[in-house]
Amino acid sequence: MNRKCVFAGTFDPPTIGHQRVIRDCLKIFDEAVVAVMVNTDKTPLFTEEERKNLLCKLFRDDKRVKVIVFKGAVVDLLEQENTPFYVRGIRNTVDFEYENANFFANKKLKKDIVTVYLPAEQDSLHISSTLVKNSVKFKKQYADYVPDEILPDIIKLLEEKDVR
Repeated sequence: MNRKCVFAGTFDPPTIGHQRVIRDCLKIFDEAVVAVMVNTDKTPLFTEEERKNLLCKLFRDDKRVKVIVFKGAVVDLLEQENTPFYVRGIRNTVDFEYENANFFANKKLKKDIVTVYLPAEQDSLHISSTLVKNSVKFKKQYADYVPDEILPDIIKLLEEKDVR
């Protein structure tokens, strides 16, 4: 039996924390569907396609990772991917409270959902896409927060957007 999970987020941009969660997914599951979610309430720094391309590059050597763009509810994504397994990365109690509230809402919509919480490593508890975006905005160092494999791509995209 092929065990597949979904790990969804905005990934704006992908961080080393995201990379770790995806790698941990592959220790548990045979396949990880990484979904770049379209969130109209957010103003992203990078387009959905740019974020998808960054994630694809990051995992280009692992055929067990499928990266998609998805607009809609997570429960619909799980149905589309034919899996009940939904992975969430947790950095702190704030993340846990938020994710737990979403779990109960999702459970009402999809009874068979199985949410798996993966805790962040201690050295990356502070890392978030928001931290990276704020570091860019205020011209502070952010290289330690994004995977080395895609850092040059992020720098190039920021230069093209005239954001440095």
